[in-house]
Amino acid sequence: MNTINRRPIGVFDSGVGGLTVVRALMERLPMENIVYFGDTARVPYGVKSRATIETFTAQIVDFLLQNEVKALVIACNTIAAVAGQRVRQMAGNMPVLDVITAGAETALAVTKTNRIGVIATNTTVNSNAYARAIHSHNPQTRVQSQACPLFVPLVEEGWLDHEVTRLTAREYLKPLLAEDIDTLVLGCTHYPLLKPLLREEAPGVTLVDSALTSAEATAQALAQNGLLHDNGGMQADYRFYVSDIPLRFQTIGERFLGRSLEQLEMVSLG
Repeated sequence: MNTINRRPIGVFDSGVGGLTVVRALMERLPMENIVYFGDTARVPYGVKSRATIETFTAQIVDFLLQNEVKALVIACNTIAAVAGQRVRQMAGNMPVLDVITAGAETALAVTKTNRIGVIATNTTVNSNAYARAIHSHNPQTRVQSQACPLFVPLVEEGWLDHEVTRLTAREYLKPLLAEDIDTLVLGCTHYPLLKPLLREEAPGVTLVDSALTSAEATAQALAQNGLLHDNGGMQADYRFYVSDIPLRFQTIGERFLGRSLEQLEMVSLG
């Protein structure tokens, strides 16, 4: 086997949310090694300028390239919206996947009425990145976006099936359901943890999980480039790097990952 195939997939996010993408990758590609970087010291990115986000992103990509990754997965909607082009420039010929492209393409594939809703953070909604990605394939599609700023703290609090979260979701979903959407893109890596609640509050609407769609897109890209790893039955290696380890990081991280966080290391960038 080519030694490049043995290299890990590099996954990165501004914080902890990208671990939902890592979880999906572990399930979809169980033989692949993964290196994750979460910029927990400098999160949130959403309130920062484009120039700052691009600078931070370049530092993360440089770190992952030093770890000899074979593909990059942008597991952060803000980075994908603001600095995706910069990542692709740095990556050269390496496959680069991102949550926005994967989510938009899947939404177009599953919608029957061409009425798609997007829920995301304020920054992602204001960037209009999902609407642009969807309209680049089908300009006739109606895209209704809704910022849901309260979802991130509620998820990190662990209130996944709490009455406060349910009432919040109901308010956020009202304008989307009024537009008769048949597909809803979960445009933030925190939101997959709310899928059971969102299914109940939006019955009949197909949910597009950007973590799952990113994992599927990664699997296809690796196959197309001949980069899939057959590890001969050996256990895959997972390494996690963060720029800070806040008190609640382990609890939140393991909730997102669905398993214990091992091989966790703090690395300072910049």
